[in-house]
Parts: sequence; C-alpha cells; structure tokens
Amino acid sequence: SNYATTQVKDALARTNGVGSITIFGAKDFGMRIWLDPAKLRSRGLTTDEVVAALREQNVQVAAGTIGAPPIAAGLNFQYTVTTLGRLVDVSQFENIILKAGTQGELVRVRDVARVELGAQNYTWYVQQDGNPTSMLGIYALPGANAVEVANDVTATMDELSARFPQGLEYEVPYDATRYIRQSVKEVVTTLMIAVLLVILVVYIFLQDFRTTLVPTFAIPVSLIGTFSVLLAAGFSINNLTLFGLILAIGIVVDDAIMVTENTMRIMKDEGLGPKEAAEKTMHEVGGAVVATTAVLLAVFVPTMAMPGMTGLLYRQFAVTISTLRHVATSAQ
Repeated sequence: SNYATTQVKDALARTNGVGSITIFGAKDFGMRIWLDPAKLRSRGLTTDEVVAALREQNVQVAAGTIGAPPIAAGLNFQYTVTTLGRLVDVSQFENIILKAGTQGELVRVRDVARVELGAQNYTWYVQQDGNPTSMLGIYALPGANAVEVANDVTATMDELSARFPQGLEYEVPYDATRYIRQSVKEVVTTLMIAVLLVILVVYIFLQDFRTTLVPTFAIPVSLIGTFSVLLAAGFSINNLTLFGLILAIGIVVDDAIMVTENTMRIMKDEGLGPKEAAEKTMHEVGGAVVATTAVLLAVFVPTMAMPGMTGLLYRQFAVTISTLRHVATSAQ
C-alpha cells in the first residue's frame, strides 16, 4: 500500500487522460498507541491528557538562533538552535512524558501503553485470491478517449513493474474498456457484413456489375463525409455513432437502388444515354429522395437539443444518421 502511494500513484496521475486515482483499502503509515485503562487509572491519567501530551510534544517548530542581529555588543558567537521536531519512531513516542511527580518521578507513554508502527486505518482492506492487495481505481478525464487512456495506463504500469521489488506484481481485475473494445469490434463486423450483403443483393436483382458499383460507391462516399462531420463536431467513433452508421447505410442503399433502377428503366424503355437517363431520373424521384431526408431530419434533429445525458446520447446518434443521410442524398 505504501509502495503504491509513493511510487505508483503519482506516475499514473501524470499519464495523459487520467483524471483522478483512488487507492482502496489504503494502509498509510501511522503510529498506533494502545492504552491500558488499568495503568491509566492507577497513575491518575485520562485519555484526553495523553492526547494533549502527544499534541504538545510532537510538533514541528522553528527554534531560531542565539546571538543573531540585532544584538547587544560583546557577543562574539551565534548559535543555531535545533529541535527534534516531529517524532518518527516507536522509541521516541514511548519516551513522551505524560506526567511529572513532585519528587521528579516521570510517567512516560511506555508506562501506560504499547506503541507500534502500523496503519492509520484498519476498517477496510483489499484481497485478491486470498492475498493482501492494494487496489487503485483510475478515472479518466471528462471527454478523454477511454481506450487510449487504458493503453497509456497499461504502458506506464509495464514500465513501473520492471522496478517492482521481489514478490510484488500487478494485475488488472476490471477494465471498462474491454467492453468498449469488444462492442466496437462487433459493430465494425456487422457494418462490413451489411456492406457485403448490400452489394450481393443489388447484383442479384440488377444482374449488372457496372450498375452494382453505383450503390456500392455511395456507401464509402457517405461514410467519408459523415466521418468528416463527426470529427468537426468533436465526436469519436463509439457504439452510438457506429450503430447510427449501420442503420443509416440501409436507408442510403435503398435510395441508391431506387435511383439506379429507375435510370436503367429509362435507358431501356426510352433509349436515352446514362447521363440523360440519370438527369431524368432525378427529376422524377429527386423530390421523393429529398422528402425522405427531410422527414429523417425532422425526427432526429430536435433530439439534439434535449438536455442532460439523454441529449448527449441522442445528439451523437442523430448527427450520425442525419449527416450520413444528407451526404448520401447530395452524392446521389
């Protein structure tokens, strides 16, 4: 516990993104004095008198000097007065004088108590697998990237562990970023599967590789534009934004397929070229595409103004879906 306080805590506190550190079950050093009630009564002492003596004789004072200017003439020497100051070991506390008799008798702490160097508090402790442990709770700064903070903390602990005394080691029994890493991994996997399914379905129904490229390229173009807006807004890639991407991709592909199918129909029925057919398609279905985008914005944009944590959660989700939908409409 003392090693964690003096050698580990400050090093972790200097790590980027770390806001605060709490040592659970800390056993800071303290001088413990166990009074014997019978001995106190026999010597006519009370607990308050013992406490008063400890406070009076265990102090840090500036003693000063003797013979320092301004002084009277005739003093040729100057002496610096030094005092013991704060007591530091058991024997010094044992020799604290509690009471003096008329014949020079002295009652010291060791006459009425047992003194030992121990912990300031024994009300709680930490164990892991039955072994004594000092547990450090590390909290990130508001807005910090939890995954980066966890990586930096682990790197710092790896450096510190190289200097650990024999028999001391560290473990990470709980890491909140493990859930974040796994969730992001699963969301990315789902995103990739969704993109592959979109490409497969479009190719099966349109039976044309060149035409399949249109909705396929609409997805990365929309994603790149959305990531740019998220970066400008100060949002990170997290579960909310990734979940919004998955939902919005389906909507984006639906519109892309509708535009592509109508373009091919016009090319086949009216014999127009790709450019002319695309322009006529947008005149026919452009209003519907814009209307669906407007309806989506009308649903999600008001949630951005919600207060508190609810507003924060909806804000990232709403910005992701609204931006992706708007960028996709512009691309089409």
